Amino acid sequence: MATVKECEEALAGLVSRLDEVDPDKWAQHAVDRTISCHISDLGISYASRLGKKGVAPFTPTGDPKTAQVRLTISASDLVDLAAERLSPTKAWVSGKLKIEASVLDLLRLRKVL
Repeated sequence: MATVKECEEALAGLVSRLDEVDPDKWAQHAVDRTISCHISDLGISYASRLGKKGVAPFTPTGDPKTAQVRLTISASDLVDLAAERLSPTKAWVSGKLKIEASVLDLLRLRKVL
């Protein structure tokens, strides 16, 4: 199992990778949304905001269920996802990554990623 520090570094790495998405493409498909990531085996959650200019850094949150887009993943799978050893699609299909969001939000995110 990964540590809290490794998970925070993984989330920061994911934000950095998303910052590399073409700004025009991002602005075309991204809308303002709150996002949370609950790390199931550590029992901790982080929140961020998606917007036309990108993704804000993740910060600890007490209630991940208030976010419009909610992710749930284990610590080791989050680290593997950030290190590109696990693809988001494969993680989602296998049940390692759970995503709660509207269908429209899922389609928008897919176009950006």
